[in-house]
Amino acid sequence: MSTPAPSRTRTTQTHCPYCSLQCGVTMTAGDRPATLVPADFPTNRGGLCSKGWSAPELLDHPERLTRPLVRATPGDRTSPFVETTWDRALDVVVTAIRGTQAAHGRDAVGCFGGGGLTNEQAYQFGKFARVALRTSQIDYNGRFCMSSAAGAANRAFGLDRGMPFPLADLADADVLLLVGSNPADTMPPAMQHLDASREKGGRLFVVDPRRTATARAAEVHLQALPGTDLALANGLLHIAIAEGLVDEQYVAARTTGWDAVRAGVQAYWPDRVERLTGVPVAQQRRTVLALAGAQNAIVLTARGAEQHRNGTDTAQAWINLALALGLVGRPGSGWGTVTGQGNGQGGREHGQKADQLPGYRMLADPAARAHVAAVWGVDPADLPQPGRSAFELLDALGREVRTLLVLASNVAVSAPDARRVLRRLGELDFLAVSDFFLSETAELADVVLPSAMWAEEDGTMTNLEGRVIRRRRALDPPGEARDDLTLLADLARRLGSGAHFSADPETVFAELGRASAGGRADYAGITWARVDAEQGVFWPCPTPDHPGTPRLFLDRFPTPDGRARFLPVEHTDPHETPDREHPYVLTTGRVMAQYQSGTQSRRSRSLALVAPAPRAELHPDLAARHGIAHDDVVELTTRRGKARFTATVTDAIRPDVVFAPFHWGGGSSANALTDPALDPVSRMPAFKTCAVAVARVGGPAEQVPAPTSQPAALVLETVPRTPLTPTRRRTAAVKSTPRFLQGVFPLIGQGLTKPGPVDPALTYTVPAGASAQALYFRGGNSTAELVYVLLVRDGEPVRWFPIGAKGDVHVPLRVVEDLPGGSVVTLHVAAPDGVTGELVVDLGLVEV
Repeated sequence: MSTPAPSRTRTTQTHCPYCSLQCGVTMTAGDRPATLVPADFPTNRGGLCSKGWSAPELLDHPERLTRPLVRATPGDRTSPFVETTWDRALDVVVTAIRGTQAAHGRDAVGCFGGGGLTNEQAYQFGKFARVALRTSQIDYNGRFCMSSAAGAANRAFGLDRGMPFPLADLADADVLLLVGSNPADTMPPAMQHLDASREKGGRLFVVDPRRTATARAAEVHLQALPGTDLALANGLLHIAIAEGLVDEQYVAARTTGWDAVRAGVQAYWPDRVERLTGVPVAQQRRTVLALAGAQNAIVLTARGAEQHRNGTDTAQAWINLALALGLVGRPGSGWGTVTGQGNGQGGREHGQKADQLPGYRMLADPAARAHVAAVWGVDPADLPQPGRSAFELLDALGREVRTLLVLASNVAVSAPDARRVLRRLGELDFLAVSDFFLSETAELADVVLPSAMWAEEDGTMTNLEGRVIRRRRALDPPGEARDDLTLLADLARRLGSGAHFSADPETVFAELGRASAGGRADYAGITWARVDAEQGVFWPCPTPDHPGTPRLFLDRFPTPDGRARFLPVEHTDPHETPDREHPYVLTTGRVMAQYQSGTQSRRSRSLALVAPAPRAELHPDLAARHGIAHDDVVELTTRRGKARFTATVTDAIRPDVVFAPFHWGGGSSANALTDPALDPVSRMPAFKTCAVAVARVGGPAEQVPAPTSQPAALVLETVPRTPLTPTRRRTAAVKSTPRFLQGVFPLIGQGLTKPGPVDPALTYTVPAGASAQALYFRGGNSTAELVYVLLVRDGEPVRWFPIGAKGDVHVPLRVVEDLPGGSVVTLHVAAPDGVTGELVVDLGLVEV
């Protein structure tokens, strides 16, 4: 049964609400505000990023929705919102649903879900659409995240699980190849697994058009042009064949389709691949030789490779390479994809997708329909057929789809061609949104329903490894906010289907297990009790006595013949290529201190200090060509619209590429620019490449002064400080040594926007003729507030270390570039004004 809300302060073991690592945390809650510290969970091992540390800030945020909202004038979305009762709000929603379906048919009502929903909520939402509404029109924002990798894995292996092995396997890899992934910024605690590999002599190779924090840690950075990753993969396979590096025994025993792929990649000779991608032949050869020569090697792809019109084929090309080298299904080796959203894996397994039923069953399969219908107690003939994919569903709004119910998604910011989507939302007859803040999508709604947040609900999530974990309720929702299971059960009851829907999450999970039984994502043997006792359970787990499956494909693949499938794939130009009007390539992505559409992270006091506004990255050559200086305001223009950003001029990006983060809406909406061209298999939009023009529209003085973005985050104001004497010492001497900056110091906060040196003695100058590498940072904070320690190099911050209230942190630092001779390293601190306490700092460096 659901965990009762606590009546007094207690600690609760749960998980961070953000990315797919689902880092373990320990919450202390009862009387608000709640606090958390990282736990020793297998994915994070005591680590936590700034998003996780700051997550409790949002639980009591003044903008939390606590009562349902309706329009003062029904049907007029220009009229203001007014608070109302749940009964009235649900009556309005149900009346709109019934009216729409009576006038236009069942499929005129649509549902749009999110990858942050728990497994129970995602399952219930899919069931609600197909049983209570009997509509085919449901999809979710995970279509914008994992769908291309999922499509490729299903074709090649017969099953899609982001990582077919535990994350800890990365630590034992001799060679890691990351393609379009930047975990140093997007999921920093994962870097300790990569660092552990490097400490054992492991080698890291990164494919990315930007020299990200992850790429700076790599032995080789393959700086490919966006949209050419498929050509690069085929080129590496061409070299492997030419050099006799293919594992012929593995290919013969465990795969099919090799001959067609071998013939197809003959056209990808190294010089041609260099012309297509910009990756030098020497780097291509070095990468292939490293992968083939390693005892354990892993290839990981992510959104940079997958969010393209040919994203499924691109993921397939990297799978082909991994299969040819005999990596997949070999302990310590393999191919995987890095899931993005917190429940991006579980969210796509149990019925939110337009074409799927629980357990990864396909909706068009008669046997699957019969099995799930029996669990649901309905006639299989009453289940609708597959509906539209996410963008196609949004593009049908106001026409074929007249009423939309949105849970845990901010499509006004996250969808491609965002202004087109905004027009479609405005053309709806009725829009209802469940959220915990008034997001850009909720602002357009007729009814807004206040939702519980992560610490206020029970359920399960499935992380990037396929590990089912428990999200535990630590405190009550504020005001009248409700969890989405209760919302869906109430709506179903009012629509006459109440007998089919429970609001109890453990009951729903048990039903999910029965519905998934025998499917590819089989949860039948998983219970909440097992998850609690075993630090999570890996699916498939078909029976209660089954141990779960941490590693897939060890003996066979879940295909009819037990073999993996090679599939030949060809490079094609992106849907849009540069021309005279739009001479550059735009690519989009994330920054460390923001998350997805920014509904949560943009409201975080702490995260806003690090990344308060969106910044576009431009190469110095491109900037000079257009008279753009660092911090100028630039306007990016594509065939779909315009958006303005502050310029970051950096040689970390290719001269022909512009980068923009997608966490903001309005006049700085990167997705107002992106291309909605869809992958024919996954229906993934082409977020990662389109043609763009760049123009300077103003200087720094013409915008509101604000701190810059990560890594040059806060503006370092010069704050006069009296040198502080350490209250305790870790060593006999307080001053820095050539290898360590450490001590325990009194902390006096002067404002989170006013960082200053922890102590003048904490300074290290790299000797002339040498270089240094920062290896780790450890810190402790005795105050009741979140504070930041900044690693500053030559006056510019290069890393941020959030330390939670009364918490500590240990961060491996192999993601910091080498520090050349003459570099000056200092530690600064930012804390709320007036806060006092003690600060522990310990920065370890080594001269090389």
